[in-house]
Amino acid sequence: MKSTLSVDLNNQISKIDPRIWGSFTEHLGRCVYEGIYQPDHPTADEDGFRKDVIDAVKKLKVPLIRYPGGNFVSGYNWEDGIGPKDQRPKRLDLAWRSLETNQFGLHEFMKWCTKVDAKPDMAVNLGTRGVDEARNLVEYCNFPKGTYWSDLRRKNGAEKPFNIKVWSVGNEMDGDWQVGHKTAHEYGRLVHETAKAMRLVDPSVELVACGSSNHQNTTFGSWEETVLDNAFDDVDYLSLHQYYDNFDDNLSEFLGKSVDFDRFITGVVAICDSVAARKRSTKQINLAFDEWNVWYHSMGDDKKQKPWTQAPHLLEDHYNFEDALLVGSLAITLLKHADRVKIGCLAQLINVIAPIMTNTTGDPSVWYQTIFYPFMQVSNFGQGIALKPDTDVPTYKAKDYEVPYTDSIATYNPETHETVVFIVNKSTDKVPFTLNLSNAKFDHVVDATQFAGYDIHQTNEDQSMGLEPLKQVTVEENQAKAELAPLSWNMIRISTEV
Repeated sequence: MKSTLSVDLNNQISKIDPRIWGSFTEHLGRCVYEGIYQPDHPTADEDGFRKDVIDAVKKLKVPLIRYPGGNFVSGYNWEDGIGPKDQRPKRLDLAWRSLETNQFGLHEFMKWCTKVDAKPDMAVNLGTRGVDEARNLVEYCNFPKGTYWSDLRRKNGAEKPFNIKVWSVGNEMDGDWQVGHKTAHEYGRLVHETAKAMRLVDPSVELVACGSSNHQNTTFGSWEETVLDNAFDDVDYLSLHQYYDNFDDNLSEFLGKSVDFDRFITGVVAICDSVAARKRSTKQINLAFDEWNVWYHSMGDDKKQKPWTQAPHLLEDHYNFEDALLVGSLAITLLKHADRVKIGCLAQLINVIAPIMTNTTGDPSVWYQTIFYPFMQVSNFGQGIALKPDTDVPTYKAKDYEVPYTDSIATYNPETHETVVFIVNKSTDKVPFTLNLSNAKFDHVVDATQFAGYDIHQTNEDQSMGLEPLKQVTVEENQAKAELAPLSWNMIRISTEV
């Protein structure tokens, strides 16, 4: 079996929006408390932020972080998290049946974003609240001074406005599990009115409307159409959410779910363009895949948690090697749709279905999950221009689709003059891989790594897993060759002359 990827520097999908490698933090479990914020931890800085976590997040270089939810936001009063901490109320969080102390709120999040070199994607509550809460929050965050809310921000320590540009207008409003769930028409009308008010305060904001929380929902398709019928001219992006599991313990089926991920994106693009055509509009609605990951390992443990505790251990999946392979394939799929997917958020960032885990005491204080490694490499090196892939690779038959034995894509970064190729080998055999390049010339290999050689169920609590050199990579003028290890994630960076 062989795998070939051919690319032409002049045949481009799109410039890659760096925000495609964003992430997500929610007031859920130990994501914020005992993750981001733990004032009594030995590494805590003057603001109570764990410096070991800041260092780990910086390695991922996430440019955008969605906050504060998630399901949490649909019952959240943002005003609870501002002002003196000793005056902030404790609340019941209905989404996760936890106790919220509000010791970490808007100002803390904005300060933390600065420390990890990320911009915020701020979500507004359209579950229990609506237009008034949203316009007040925009005024508080973005208006310079001289009004009630802007001057309150200044009183609370932020003289200059936060100038938040990306706003998520609600969360998963198509799901009945959501506090304040709405029909598509109810939500679409509310988005229209909310967006109108938000833009009157700050015309420069970019707005993300809720698409389907997963494509298994019975309303998928009709939800998107109805929401956009009401709010097409008011929003810039439509969101997608999707998580995958392997309850059946079937490796080939599990790794084939990247095909499902691809079909989901293609379908939502078609819906957006269909609405545009019916409206005779030249506007293009782009996508924000602002929740994606593997999620299923912790579900049994979550059911054992007692309600109304602070920072319970919820959604703490310990990812194994096969999870990392699928996450790599999903990242490659996002790059294949870089023309329409402009925002992405790996959900989540710390402790909760996350690449980074913390211990409250002891060593290691922070450890990296298996999925950390492919995501770190795409977030650092999946930049520049996505090149249209022309692949020649055998496939295998899964239950619902044909699955290629390898997933691959190449990018070209004009700033570093590098062609970077990402490849997942889903086969249990070694696979010879060839990359052909047109309209440019390869010079030399800058770096070549693999994540390979582990049992598919192995997890990384002991930090024994990691990237290793990918040997036997050869480069000629217009061609690069490598031998892919069985079941492997691979990255090759090649200096390129244009």
